[in-house]
Amino acid sequence: MRRPLVSTSSSPRTRQILTIFFSLQVLDILTTLAGLRAGASEGSLFIGRLLAFGPLTGLVISKALALGLAAYAAVLQRERLLRFVNFWFAGVVARNLVVINAALQQLG
Repeated sequence: MRRPLVSTSSSPRTRQILTIFFSLQVLDILTTLAGLRAGASEGSLFIGRLLAFGPLTGLVISKALALGLAAYAAVLQRERLLRFVNFWFAGVVARNLVVINAALQQLG
């Protein structure tokens, strides 16, 4: 029988951190796609290379890697690392919004 990655016996705090993590990943995908559509380019060399497979495909691959690493950190009970990564991705999403705004300002 397979065990879930984060069991119901995991702490409510870990579940909350992972919920925030998943939400930030979705926001990162959406804001990255919006930025690309507005004419901005990807700032990360690694993600830029993945985008060669297509914008959505590249982002899904990158998020699959991120989710796998987050699951591994959760299994190892590395809450502090997960919290740090959440702050990092909150910054990434905020940066994406600034880039979208700048790209839209240039268009109009």
